[in-house]
Amino acid sequence: MARALVVIDVQNDFCPGGALAVPEGDAVVDACNRWMDQVDHIVLTQDWHPAGHASFASTHGQAPFSTTLLGYGEQVLWPDHCVQGTAGAAFHPDLHADRARLVVRKGFRPGIDSYSAFRENDRRTITGLAAWLRGIGVDEVLLCGLATDYCVQYSALDAAATGFRTTVIEEAVRGIDAAGVERAWATMEAAGITRG
Repeated sequence: MARALVVIDVQNDFCPGGALAVPEGDAVVDACNRWMDQVDHIVLTQDWHPAGHASFASTHGQAPFSTTLLGYGEQVLWPDHCVQGTAGAAFHPDLHADRARLVVRKGFRPGIDSYSAFRENDRRTITGLAAWLRGIGVDEVLLCGLATDYCVQYSALDAAATGFRTTVIEEAVRGIDAAGVERAWATMEAAGITRG
């Protein structure tokens, strides 16, 4: 069987100077590139929101990082970020994005946010990634990228729940909030996810 590296959202808007910068977000780039040499297949995820997305605070006239209820439950409201076709939505220029066999775009449906590479936040809409990975013989998923306490965590939990052996590469992830990162690691380890 084969291993796949899923590189989560290493995009300009999540790196220093971006609209929703993760502290030291660009520090993951070299590690992600190195890990590409250790696997059989490479997948990238890309936040890809339309303007006026339901997860944007500006859409609701509310403050960033407040919450609101959407049709699928509570939603954190983010600053506008990773808008389709903008420089902020592009992959970090030093990421070896051309090595990926597949790019999974998330959050492109106007009314549903999407943290996970496998399943959107309504928890019903699947991305098709699990079936694609199984179709090419993958049984182990390694994850890296941004951010540990959101998209990496959700993707790892869904990978494990879908039956893949799952590892999050500690040197190749960064999180938004220290307390949130600590909770994320505890949640992932409780789900049988390896910290690599």
